[in-house]
Amino acid sequence: MDKWWKKTVVYELYPQSFKDSNNDGVGDLKGIIEKLDYLQDLGVGAIWMTPIYTSPLVDNGYDIADYQNINEIYGSLADLKNLIKAAEAKQIKIIMDLVLNHTSDQHNWFLQAKTSKANPYRDYYIWRDQPDEKKSIFGGSAWTYDSTTKQYYFHQFAKEQPDLNWENPKLRSEISAMIKWWVDFGVKGFRLDVIDLIGKEVDKKIYSNGPNLHQFIKDLRAESWNSAEFLTVGECWGASIDDGIKYSNEKNDEFSMIFQFEQITELQSELGKYLYKEIDFIALKKVYKKWQQGLHGLGWNSLYLGNHDLPRMISKYGNDQEFRVASSKTLFTTLFLMEGTPFIYQGDEIGMTNTNWENITDYQDVEIKNTYQDLVLDEKKLTHEEFMQGLKANGRDHARTPMQWDGSENAGFSNAKPWIKVNENYQTINVENDLKNPSGIYNYLKTLINFRNKSEYADLIANSLYVPTLIDDSYLFAYARTNGQKTIKILANWSEKELDLSVLNLQGLEVLLNTHDSFADLKLKAWQTVVLLETRI
Repeated sequence: MDKWWKKTVVYELYPQSFKDSNNDGVGDLKGIIEKLDYLQDLGVGAIWMTPIYTSPLVDNGYDIADYQNINEIYGSLADLKNLIKAAEAKQIKIIMDLVLNHTSDQHNWFLQAKTSKANPYRDYYIWRDQPDEKKSIFGGSAWTYDSTTKQYYFHQFAKEQPDLNWENPKLRSEISAMIKWWVDFGVKGFRLDVIDLIGKEVDKKIYSNGPNLHQFIKDLRAESWNSAEFLTVGECWGASIDDGIKYSNEKNDEFSMIFQFEQITELQSELGKYLYKEIDFIALKKVYKKWQQGLHGLGWNSLYLGNHDLPRMISKYGNDQEFRVASSKTLFTTLFLMEGTPFIYQGDEIGMTNTNWENITDYQDVEIKNTYQDLVLDEKKLTHEEFMQGLKANGRDHARTPMQWDGSENAGFSNAKPWIKVNENYQTINVENDLKNPSGIYNYLKTLINFRNKSEYADLIANSLYVPTLIDDSYLFAYARTNGQKTIKILANWSEKELDLSVLNLQGLEVLLNTHDSFADLKLKAWQTVVLLETRI
């Protein structure tokens, strides 16, 4: 029998920017409760929230200061309990985001660890007398000097995010107990941030996919959630197909699935996302073929084009101007009918776009600030203009602007000034406007989700083989899902050109889904997608 997440869609929610219930400019748990009907109506089966734990918010909550308490800006543990109950009543599961590679430097473990080399928590972190040349992912050295104990501590991200030492069995035991506490609290899953880094062996210069990684994960599962019904998604930036199988094959007792990022990293420039590079559409299709076929029957894919670490889906892959609605529908259809669990990032269901801020001081993200210092000011690998071009295309803050609920001041997110600026196009692009449009993105997405999860084709979509066609075509994203008896064909025009498909012998096939009004002439209009049924007798 299929696991529940194989026929559901997960909605990623950024609490800080979703809905502010108490008008302090920051979204909160009560605001999420207010909007549960909206999410239930869309058809999502689970909500993944980015971290809401106690945190100084240096990295927007991915610097956790207390794993078992809630940041007061979001509410309280009681509010979270209420959210879990209210969501459960609407058949929606709550998935927490958990950071196990590092903590905040304000976590009690680290505050204790830096008081003395003899402190019991000292070995919860990684300390050395001399730093090596390792660079932080967020820019600058990965080692910071502590004057109290005259040693350097290791951090792969900001200096306020010291890495945990997973070689310490006492630390591993404490983390397992903490996770078990959350399971008992009522959460139904975790997304595990940069989990492939916990097996690091710094002295051997192994920073990810270390030799003990998979054993750590197996032990963690056995001692904490220990259930095949508990949804776990490992964020693994460097995962290969073989890694993906190890992580997500049910026999291995590790994760339900992973987030891998080959479709992101393979398309970046040599300097990463801040040096602008056009999307290589054919290369993108080949990455999807690789993962769809590589994990079929052996593991499980996650399906996403946007999240809190990425630019807006429609601005990156679609056309966020004239064809914003059409290309949003096409991106969702192309993705959601692959094998795997689809994820929607908040606001993509109404076609929210990247910002176009010219002033770098408008951006709040620590990664943006530190990388600008590194690449532009210190190393001079990019000019200011080059960096800004890359930032406008790929910066993380595009996805973190307040949810655009309506055309009122602050987009209906809050009556107070939001913690980050609202995208200037909120009076046009907002939930209120989109819901009024029967042909809008939200209403189409409802139909698509229902087709994927509840129609007579749900089993086919969940389990059948992915067969791409015309993979070298520069405009058409085409593939089939087939079980031998029935085949559905997905034909998606990822361009502004009209495509003539009369050569593909599609006459007589039943149209199951269509992002536009017609397909009678076998032509795909700009950013049109059709889903066709072929039945073998």
